[in-house]
Amino acid sequence: MSTINDVAEEAGVSVATVSHVINGTRYVSNELTERVEEAMEKLGYRPNAVARSLKTNKTQTIGLIASDLSNPFFSSLLRGVEDSALKEDYSLIVCNTDETLDKEKLYIDVLSGRKIDGLLIAPTGKSDENLRSLQKRNIPMVFIDRKAKGIEADAVLSDNVSGASEATRHLVDLGHKKIGIILGLMSVSTTRERLEGYKKVLGEEGLEYDPDLVKHGFSQVTGGAQAAEELLSLNSPPSAIFSTNNLMTIGAMQGLMNEGLS
Repeated sequence: MSTINDVAEEAGVSVATVSHVINGTRYVSNELTERVEEAMEKLGYRPNAVARSLKTNKTQTIGLIASDLSNPFFSSLLRGVEDSALKEDYSLIVCNTDETLDKEKLYIDVLSGRKIDGLLIAPTGKSDENLRSLQKRNIPMVFIDRKAKGIEADAVLSDNVSGASEATRHLVDLGHKKIGIILGLMSVSTTRERLEGYKKVLGEEGLEYDPDLVKHGFSQVTGGAQAAEELLSLNSPPSAIFSTNNLMTIGAMQGLMNEGLS
């Protein structure tokens, strides 16, 4: 196995120069950089990641904590994160919480111990204590899909209130006055925001908000099916249903078929 000394000898430079090229700790001319890189390629030399991280204080690793990787939304999001990270020579460590607080805490501790350079997280919304611990450790954090109360951090989100308003208004414009809604987990900000958009349009259109038309599918296929069946079994069922999550929508469609509807 080749060493940094072998690379230095092959390139005809000092070990310190090779180290500066690898770690970017000092300017090295284009000519010498090219010689070092060619020597590394020829000898098949790969820098020791641990030793490199000690010198640069970076591990070139990003953490991703998703809430449910069985959800196609998160699996496609993961692909995008991975592609972008690789372009910048970063590795990705992926964790899945299943929307549970204990797993969220476990993975935050594990990733912190790995000294990741940053974290992307879809928080469970059940506690901000775990997230505050990250901020105390000065680990950069970006929320994805949802945010956490009381935590200031960058976030990449959908405009859930506006989107839910558009969906609800579309049904109103089609002539529906009794519109059922199937909600996900109330601990998650996206759920609360989509309910807000639904209520907003009902109020603007002079339609009554009826708690009986609000059902919870817990962001799962089975929950969506059960919620749809509960809505259809009401004495005065809705003529339309707004399902606020992709998995619950699949379930809701199954629920409709179970009730003999297309």
